[in-house]
Amino acid sequence: MNSHKKSDSAPSIPAIFIERNKPKQNFIMDAYRVVLNVKESQESAYSSVFFNTIPDDDSGIIRSVPLIMEYEGTVYPSLAMEMVRILTEANKVFINYEEDIGVQSIQSGSLDIPTDSFGRLFVNYRGASFSYKYISAVDIYNGNFNSEDVAGKFVLIGTSAAGLMDLRATPFDTAYPGVEIHANVIDNIISGDFISKPSWVIGADIAWIFLVSISLAILFGHGSALSTLVVLVIAIAAQLSFNYYILFDIVILSIMVYIISMVLNYFLETKQKNLIKGKFASKVSSDVMEDILEHSEVETWDGMEKEITVFFSDIRGFTNISEAMGDAKLLIKFMNKIMEPMTEILMEEHGTVDKYIGDAIMAYWNAPHDVENHADRAVVATLRQLYALEKLNADLRSNPEFINVTKMADENKIPIVDIGIGLNTGVAIVGEMGSSGRSDYTAIGDPINLGARLESLCKYYNSRLNISNFTKAKLTGEYIYRFLDLVTVKGKKEPIEIWQIHDFVKIDGTTLFHIDREDLLKEINYYNEAIKFYKAAKFVEALKIFKEINAWDTKSNIKIYDIYIERCEHYIEHTPVDFTGVFVHTTKG
Repeated sequence: MNSHKKSDSAPSIPAIFIERNKPKQNFIMDAYRVVLNVKESQESAYSSVFFNTIPDDDSGIIRSVPLIMEYEGTVYPSLAMEMVRILTEANKVFINYEEDIGVQSIQSGSLDIPTDSFGRLFVNYRGASFSYKYISAVDIYNGNFNSEDVAGKFVLIGTSAAGLMDLRATPFDTAYPGVEIHANVIDNIISGDFISKPSWVIGADIAWIFLVSISLAILFGHGSALSTLVVLVIAIAAQLSFNYYILFDIVILSIMVYIISMVLNYFLETKQKNLIKGKFASKVSSDVMEDILEHSEVETWDGMEKEITVFFSDIRGFTNISEAMGDAKLLIKFMNKIMEPMTEILMEEHGTVDKYIGDAIMAYWNAPHDVENHADRAVVATLRQLYALEKLNADLRSNPEFINVTKMADENKIPIVDIGIGLNTGVAIVGEMGSSGRSDYTAIGDPINLGARLESLCKYYNSRLNISNFTKAKLTGEYIYRFLDLVTVKGKKEPIEIWQIHDFVKIDGTTLFHIDREDLLKEINYYNEAIKFYKAAKFVEALKIFKEINAWDTKSNIKIYDIYIERCEHYIEHTPVDFTGVFVHTTKG
């Protein structure tokens, strides 16, 4: 075989190829050389053709075959195209172009053959290899064949042995004889059984690929590692099962999207986890943090309404402590000694520490993660903090750095540190709040404001733990309660019940109250009788009981009786109309 470059060496063809509406851009494949037959075959041949089968892409799979190619300005037909032209006895072959898109079809006689923009025919394969009749060259030579098998038929001479290097990959077979590809093309054209792509198909393919990519990205991006792997396997299985009908390979696409999605998911998940850790590392315990990391979604940080139990605590007499300390750095160290054990207890009970407000702590339960029996968790945490004060005060007293605060407490006959706590339960707005540059996960709403009011009223009622009726309704544990008041707090119109919790019902050893348990229960029962009289506007009867208990040496609340004695005396002197039992607080504490 020799390579020829001069036009006088180019092979000749007996037909004329006419290009209709040919654009300036050349869409037909351009051959850069020809390899001719031996001289005797070339000179005796009726026509000249090419039989190149060129894979569509790097996969090596042949899905389409060029019907025409150009060499030195002359259009040449493929083997199959020329055999069909001879069948139609057409002297002219028309190549029809669509402006700026390329070849639309090739017309030979009455046959109109749809092609792609480059004059290629998509092969509608009849099946795997050997779908057509094969006759061995030895049988032909020996005359050992049925002549009816070739009579009036197209006969293609080619090879099928692997050693002769004419096996090609097709959608049906990885070792498909090249000669049978030409047979499929001839069969498609004669029968008119085409797989064609309209001019708009390129745009449609791009849109389809984009749609598949986005769909896979969404599926891979919103599922677990196992589910995304299942989707990938299904996508590949679909490609392999319907390979004949799919005109582009989505296996590589699926794998690429899967890998990219997994990498992006890894970095996004890592970024989200670091963001969560940054926001909650100092707010919740390590086990709660792991639960948040495992179950939280992006929507968790969006503002939402959620029932929570909110906690406010405040150090009693902090102004006196600050003045006695006299040194800012030492005061901060003192505060840290208090805040650390209090915060640990909140976290151990699955609370979320929202913020420190001077000498106060704000926390809540049931956000961002769900906490079962969150109201009870809050009460248990609060009572644990009150119990922890005994050891905390002992530690502070033994620290020589805090000697001035210890002296101040002894002079006033008060503990070094005491706290008041308010709890309220209700539906608040929780979520990420703030500016684009600085934000925090927090809670806002009426339940938060009421929780703060309850804490501020601890001093007024001589209580260390005030809860609302909303919190009391959610409690399932056993606690020693005292009804304190029915009030409307400043800024609210609807009355609420304020309750004091003295301690757990079941107590082993030390208690939070300084009298015998039996005396406490007796006092509360007798006190409740007075409250019933008071609510019924029987102020004389109520006043008698309140004064009687107030005279006891063993009473657990030194202020509540003075409050009700003053009210009863006022109402006896100034009889109220339509008494509801509601007291209006005009101040915050």
